[in-house]
Amino acid sequence: MEPQKAIDIQDRTFKFGVRIIKFVDKLPRSLSAVELGRQLLRSGTSIAANMEEANGAESKSDFIHKVSIAYKEARETRLWLGMMKAAELSNAAEVKELYTESDELVRILFAILRKARSSRIAAKH
Repeated sequence: MEPQKAIDIQDRTFKFGVRIIKFVDKLPRSLSAVELGRQLLRSGTSIAANMEEANGAESKSDFIHKVSIAYKEARETRLWLGMMKAAELSNAAEVKELYTESDELVRILFAILRKARSSRIAAKH
């Protein structure tokens, strides 16, 4: 992975996590919104944390493992946002924007994983 791309995804996941924090703080205080908000807060901020871990990985395998976790967290985040959207728990436009960004992060992280795995396989042959 090229250093500039690493910086871009680091920055993007960090900014996404901050947006998730601000979004969760604005949710209504209903039981469902609080519970979904907790789940969303955990998964949405975990993406950046795992990408930070991947950035300091000790090996290619460690890097792949950390990006895999970030990918799973991005998918989970997309799920929670989809539920919030369907249940109309918050501002529809903001949920839609966050959902779109989470979907883009899922796609980007999958591409990073695919490239890292294929380069690991190529290195073995």
